[in-house]
Formats: sequence, structure tokens, C-alpha cells
Amino acid sequence: MYDHFPISDHARRMREKLLKFMDDHIYPAEAVYKDQVADGDRWQPVPIMEELKAKGRESGLWNMFLPHDAGEYKGAGLTNLEYGTLCEIMGRSAIGPEPFNCSAPDTGNMETIFLYGTEDHKAKWLKPLLDGEIRSCFAMTEPSVASSDATNIETRIVRDGDDYVINGTKWWSSGAMDPRCKIAILMGKTDPSAETHKQQSMILVPFDTPGVEVKRHLSVIGYDHAPHGHAEVVYKDVRVPTSNILLGEGRGFEIAQGRLGPGRIHHAMRSVGLAERALEMMCERGMQRDAFGQRIAEMGVTKHWIAESRCEIEQARLLVLHAAYMMDTVGNKVARKEIAMIKVVAANMVQRVVDRAMQVHGAQGVSQDTMLASAFAHARTMRLVDGPDEVHRETIAKLELKQYRN
Repeated sequence: MYDHFPISDHARRMREKLLKFMDDHIYPAEAVYKDQVADGDRWQPVPIMEELKAKGRESGLWNMFLPHDAGEYKGAGLTNLEYGTLCEIMGRSAIGPEPFNCSAPDTGNMETIFLYGTEDHKAKWLKPLLDGEIRSCFAMTEPSVASSDATNIETRIVRDGDDYVINGTKWWSSGAMDPRCKIAILMGKTDPSAETHKQQSMILVPFDTPGVEVKRHLSVIGYDHAPHGHAEVVYKDVRVPTSNILLGEGRGFEIAQGRLGPGRIHHAMRSVGLAERALEMMCERGMQRDAFGQRIAEMGVTKHWIAESRCEIEQARLLVLHAAYMMDTVGNKVARKEIAMIKVVAANMVQRVVDRAMQVHGAQGVSQDTMLASAFAHARTMRLVDGPDEVHRETIAKLELKQYRN
């Protein structure tokens, strides 16, 4: 499938090893994971996942997302394109990324600290994150404003001597419900009077700092995503050292662009993997069931759904890999339009494919007996994660029209 892409032998070997690991360990563990979450304390680490993480680390398939290799902070040395092909495989299962320490938002947070943090930040937070000892969250979205326009963010970061004092409310802080969540990367305003895109800063906030309060859990179309979870978090007079600021005041948007580009490749390729699995389930179900005197798979409408799904998956995959290749060769800034395009295309594609698979499964498709219902909730949510479709379409159109303006 990837023979015509510039992928190293090292990446190809990792891909083969990952495919085998998924078959041997991940897929067989899905039902066990679901049962263990249901039977125990939903907000505590899941035993089978801890076993999978140990196996993942032993296999060498650990921290594959990190392209860098500097000192003790070692990644897999993969390009965005190469890692994208692995994201597709991990995306086939809801529990696919975590055994390899490749779960969002930790991956984005780790890369942010690696790129923009000080050596002290790396020693205190990056190392335990890379070791899988702690988890993290990203605090950007706010309940009181339309956070799709990040200039609306109201959380204040005010300097007071050698500290910054933080006040505001964030929500959809994914991972904040996990008891292992020890650090948040928070975006807020340090100077509301500055130029629009220089008002924001990012700062590290230890989650046990006085004034940090997890107000409530947020469900996603009825799913709680335990033990990871999503939370509304209040920051009231939270005091952290000035040394916790990333890059300096007014650099928040700069950091956000560096963080979100690779993350969108990861999300999009995981969506491709999820769509592939949904299509497989659609075909298998259609070949197993008869209705009105014929196999469901032989009905014209089912064939149409299968064909449309295959076309859409291939189109999305090629577009995502093209964007990843551009990021690797000409950089995120030049690839801005392509990065926006994959966010729109992949999220809408996976929603359509999963919806068709649910239809072929009939009532079972909306039950807990398959992964399709939770996959649909996830797919629909992807059209909002990292910015809604409309924001990215606006970006695409602006960049397209730019060539026609005098």
C-alpha cells in the first residue's frame, strides 16, 4: 500500500511489528478492557491496559510519535509521513494508541514541552510523560466563549512578582479525569492590550496546585471515555512560578500552530484506520446476512455504500499522507492549507463510513455489541476536535482565494 511513498526500511519494520502486535495483543484485549472498566472503579487505571503498556514498551514500539532524538529524550526518528502510516493501524482500535504511549493529548503535550520547554521543564515533566508514569491535559477551550476563535479566550495569566496568577474556567480538558494527570498546558491572556495574536501565552500548571478544581466530568454523546475522561476545570487564583511560561509572554499562538499541525495528521490517520475497520465490518456483516431472498452484500444499495466507502477512504488517506509529506519537506507553514483540508476531509469521511456500517448492521449497529456506536460518537466529535469544520473551511477558502487578489 505504501510502496510508492518515501518510507524508510526502519519505518517499514516498525509497521510490520505493529501489525503483529495489534493482532496478538490489542484486538484480543478489547473485550477485556471494556469489562474491566465496567466492573471496577471507572476512574482508575485499567489492569489490562497496564499489561499492554508493559508489552508495548518491551516490543520497542514506544513513543513512536516523537520524531526527535536528543540526549535522553529519544523518539523513534520517524517522519510525519512514516508515523502517519502507524497512526492508521493504531486508529483501528479505541485502545490502540495508549499501549505505545501514543495517546492524545499526551503526544501533543510531550512534543510541546520538547520543542518549547526549558531543560528544567523537560526533566520534571517530559521525562515522566515519555516513561508513561504520568498523564497530562491541554487547557484551551472555555465554556463562556466561542473558543473556535482562540482570540476570544478570557482566562487571565497575570504576573505578580516571581509568579503568575491564573484565573479562568476551561472545559473539554481531555485526560483531566485520569488520577495520573499531573500537568496541564494552559492557554490564557497575559496582555489583553497587545496585538490580537500576541495576547495569548501558554504556561505549565501542575495539576495539584492550590486553586485547580475539577468541577465536573463531561460525556461525549453519552460516553464517559473512562478512565481518560474529559473535564471542566476551574482555575482560581492559581499561582505558579514565572519560569513555567513556555517561550515567553505572547507566544501562545506560535506554540499552538507548532503543536496542532502534527496532531491533525495523527487524528486524521487514526480516522482512516477506524474507517477501514468499519468497512471491513460492513462487508463481513453483509456477507453473513440474508434479507428478502438475497445476501445483504449483494443488494444494490449495499454495494453502493461499500464502493463509496472504499473511494472515500482512499481519497482521505492519500490527502493526509500528502499533507504529512509536505510538512516533512516544506514545513507546517507552507502546508497550512493541506493540514486544514485533512481535518475536514478525514473527520467527515469516517463519520459517513461508520454510519453506513451501522445501517448494514441494523439494530445491532447502535447497540453495545459492536464498536460501531462508540465509533460513531467519536467520529462525530472529530468534526469539532482541534477546531470545527467551518473554521478549517474558512482557512482553505482564504488561502485558495489569495492567489486571485491583487
